[in-house]
Order: sequence, then structure tokens, then C-alpha cells
Amino acid sequence: MITARDWEDARLLWGFQRMGHEPRACSVGVGLGSHDLGVADVMAGLYRQGLVPLVVFTGATSPTTRERMPRGEAVHYRERAVELGVPGGAILVEPRARNTGENMRFSRELLAERGVAVDSVLLVSKPYEERRAYATARKVWPGVEFVCASVPMELPEYADSIGDPRLVLDMLVGAVQRLMVYPAHGFMVEMDVPGPVVAACERLRERGFTR
Repeated sequence: MITARDWEDARLLWGFQRMGHEPRACSVGVGLGSHDLGVADVMAGLYRQGLVPLVVFTGATSPTTRERMPRGEAVHYRERAVELGVPGGAILVEPRARNTGENMRFSRELLAERGVAVDSVLLVSKPYEERRAYATARKVWPGVEFVCASVPMELPEYADSIGDPRLVLDMLVGAVQRLMVYPAHGFMVEMDVPGPVVAACERLRERGFTR
């Protein structure tokens, strides 16, 4: 059972993860694979607005996507974006990445192989992983400006759209924990995590949101 206090703590983590960037024109868009096809929807909208001339969808499969996206996250994202009007020729698929670091590294390598000059990236992720994605990208792909974007929903609406609120809270806790732990391992740049966010994350962890 998710209590009112759990939701209160989760909203604090949710707000912290959102970077608050204003989408703008960038060299390329990179959509990070996950269980959420909304990433592809957002990227398709940004492409139609003329903010990116080229899109990379990156992602293999994970325990949360194996059944939903058997052909791989990036492939399913591409199919969704094409359905929404993005030309297939404007989409590159990176099908190997299994974590955020690999998403960024393999996308960077793919674009270099194609001779695409990149000085800015419109980085699309799940809403509760904007800050984590940004911190990882800054570490793996230095010298590039990153602008974060995600579906413009509040937490309850988003959890309903996914159909598994507990999974969303589990993933939200994991995303914040990584911000606290991964910089020491060299996986992302250091970002300040305010005390109230740390406390809320710990309360949710103690309540069992660790899946």
C-alpha cells in the first residue's frame, strides 16, 4: 500500500529530478530507452517542432522492458516515432545499451561513426530521471551542452499512465540513490542532493520501495 506520506516524499524526489530546462534547438535528440514509450512521444513532438534534425533512440532490454518491448527499447521507440510522423531516415537506432552510461557512450560513438557534428543534445528521458541522465551525460560526453526534456506530467498522472505506481516509486528512489552513490564510482558528475531529498529517499527506502 502506498500511503499519503509516501506520495508526499515521492513528490519531493520527483520535483528534484526535474531539471526545469526549456527545450531549444540542438544538434541532435537522444531518447533514452526504458519501459516508457512516452519518451518516444516527447521526442517526436520535439522533432515536429523543428528542434532537432536527427534523433537517436538508444536501449536494448532490461528486466522491466523484456516483455513489453521484446525487439528492444530503441526499436520500439523508433516504431512509435515513425507512427507519430518522424521520417525513418531521421532516426538512428542504438540497440546495445543496457544502462545510462552506455546509452550516452554508444550514442556518441554512433554519431561519430556517421560523421555527425554534435555540440548540443536534447536529452529525453523519463521525468524522474532527468537529473540522473544529465549527470551521467556530463560525465560520459564532456564538452557538449545538454538540454533535458520529458513528458510534462505531475507524479500521480504519470504513475497512472504507467499502470504500476509502485514501480514508479521504486524507480524514483533508485534514480535519486544513484545521484548520491555513482559519482564516487566515476559514473556521473557530482550534483548536490539537498538534505530534505535525502531524508525523503531514505524514508521511502525504509518503507520497502527498493525493487
